[in-house]
Amino acid sequence: MTPPSYRQKRHHLHYQSYLKRQIRLTYLKLLRLRGKPKVIAKGLAIGVFAGWFPFFGLQSLIAIFLATICRGSKVAAVAATWISNPLTYVPIFVFNYKIGKLLLGTEDTVLSPLDIESFTAFKELGSTFAITLLTGSFVVGTILAIITYCYGLAILERWRDRRVIRRKLNKSHQRK
Repeated sequence: MTPPSYRQKRHHLHYQSYLKRQIRLTYLKLLRLRGKPKVIAKGLAIGVFAGWFPFFGLQSLIAIFLATICRGSKVAAVAATWISNPLTYVPIFVFNYKIGKLLLGTEDTVLSPLDIESFTAFKELGSTFAITLLTGSFVVGTILAIITYCYGLAILERWRDRRVIRRKLNKSHQRK
């Protein structure tokens, strides 16, 4: 195996730097969200719920739709869908499938390594596989959404209270 070239290393470092900047920017946007903590926490919970479903590319749209219906923060919902991303897709969906299998009592299915025959076998699983995966996704997504709402609300209320106290202190210092 040949070592990576200087250009490949530079590209990799640039990508890491870009990814870190994007994560930091999303974090700062979440911190600066205006609105009631309950609305933001609802948005976060909805985004986490939508992020646990295997609908690649549609998770954000689902989160916006659900946030609109539930009157949650759309920005927080979209940001929270990134709980599932290219690095976490496989572990999340394997976990969801296993939970669905446990809940529905679906039999184990063994697929051969990826080739044309495994694709055919995968298609034959069809609705059983989809129902098992969606059941697991729904149950895990619901549980994590509830946890996200509770913790998110507590953190956001504490953060808001600190901000209010800071503003009062700043106003009192300015008057002196």
